[in-house]
Amino acid sequence: MKISNFSLNELVWNFSQDYLQGYQQRFQHLPITEQVDDWPSLCEQGVHQEKFSLWQPIKVADALTFDNVELALEVKLHHDIKAYFTTVYCDSLDASCTEGDLSLLFAWNEKDFARLQENIIGHILMKTKLKQKLTVFFAITDDDDHIISLDNDDGSIWVEKVGSEPHKKLADTLAEFILQLTPRIPPKEMEGN
Repeated sequence: MKISNFSLNELVWNFSQDYLQGYQQRFQHLPITEQVDDWPSLCEQGVHQEKFSLWQPIKVADALTFDNVELALEVKLHHDIKAYFTTVYCDSLDASCTEGDLSLLFAWNEKDFARLQENIIGHILMKTKLKQKLTVFFAITDDDDHIISLDNDDGSIWVEKVGSEPHKKLADTLAEFILQLTPRIPPKEMEGN
């Protein structure tokens, strides 16, 4: 599969659908997440075992932008990170690559998108204060101290220890990185834990 044949939006959507299909094959129902009464999402598709919501990724229909972040910080964010975070509303998606396991982060709803923007602002301000290369995180790893981030200058993908410079390059582009991923579906005994 050539990356140029697919937009980043399509790759993100396709990965979310691969995850959804893998989950449904294993559990015979949609993925679940704990219900939170004051945190509704269009992703929610019903109730499972009284305390969980069934959910699925939903394409973002709103006009989500990072204009306020760019204006506040006087910085232009890389187009790939903006496309990534404005493609789907979704719970995090677990994935694996040759380097290990990770969870792709997404916004659950519009309020969560605003919270995500605040976290990105905090990350950028920290990078600026430390006089480090500007990166934007989009995934977490099983090691709480390490994140997966995009280099805002060239769009390359890196492993980064929080508060430190990126130290291991994973891909030249976000699209290339997503193509390396495999959905990581929890084992049956882990569902709901």
